[in-house]
Amino acid sequence: MLGLLDRLGASTPYELKQAHAIGIGNFWTVQHAQFYSEPERLSAAGLLTEEREEGGRRRRRYTITDAGREALREWLATPTAELTVELRDPGLLKLHLDADPGPLAEAQLEAHRAKLAEYEAVAEAAADHDRGPWRTLQAGLEHERTWVRFWAELAGDAIARGDAASPTEAPPTERASRSARSAPRGG
Repeated sequence: MLGLLDRLGASTPYELKQAHAIGIGNFWTVQHAQFYSEPERLSAAGLLTEEREEGGRRRRRYTITDAGREALREWLATPTAELTVELRDPGLLKLHLDADPGPLAEAQLEAHRAKLAEYEAVAEAAADHDRGPWRTLQAGLEHERTWVRFWAELAGDAIARGDAASPTEAPPTERASRSARSAPRGG
């Protein structure tokens, strides 16, 4: 929240949510309710100020304070070696649980190509290539290119194999290695 407010200036929780959706939301999820509760908490801690509209919807508009900027600077200056703890990818889950790879790969390929095209359009329109958003966009582009290669290869492999194997049947290479393990030895 501090980073978004530092970049956007005074914003309502709804404006924060919109900004998140088109940028950070591509790699860092935030629960909807946090856009309302977290600014209140940060305001109570003196890291944000809050102004409330007098009439109408009485929206709250938050602004980062000097203390908030200092807390943000300290947080940004602290390197992290943390990795993604959880990858929630329905396509990979289905693949892992032995879904038919052909149709799954085709659907995933289409979805990842669309996301890649979206990122490429953003990159084409971007003016500032020297800031954090540009760098994270480059990571997003590489991420999607990798997924496109992965799913395209899987789609190609599934087509080449004529993959309509039973979901409980092991892939040919796994079946061969199982056979080799169960074959009588020294016979």
